[in-house]
Amino acid sequence: MSIDGDTLPKHIKDDGRNTYRSLQIQNEEIDFSDGFTSLHTLSYHAILEGNGFRLDASRAAIELVHDIRVQTPVGLHGDYHPFALKPIKSHPFLM
Repeated sequence: MSIDGDTLPKHIKDDGRNTYRSLQIQNEEIDFSDGFTSLHTLSYHAILEGNGFRLDASRAAIELVHDIRVQTPVGLHGDYHPFALKPIKSHPFLM
């Protein structure tokens, strides 16, 4: 995933898309870019209808995100996505 449109692959830009989500597992790419456009809106509708997730169901995800955020970065080691080599420019999410 990228938060910098400048790092999007050419074929994605040529299609007029501004997001690209992909996983590579054992040299096989899984592109899951489509379907995320209205995900937050659908989630909020479900929450307002009383179908949200309870804290006990969300706790593990919240704790995992916290644990990741407080780790010290170690750089690129082992198996990583090739986009990790692309330059990072200043972005509000990174500050």
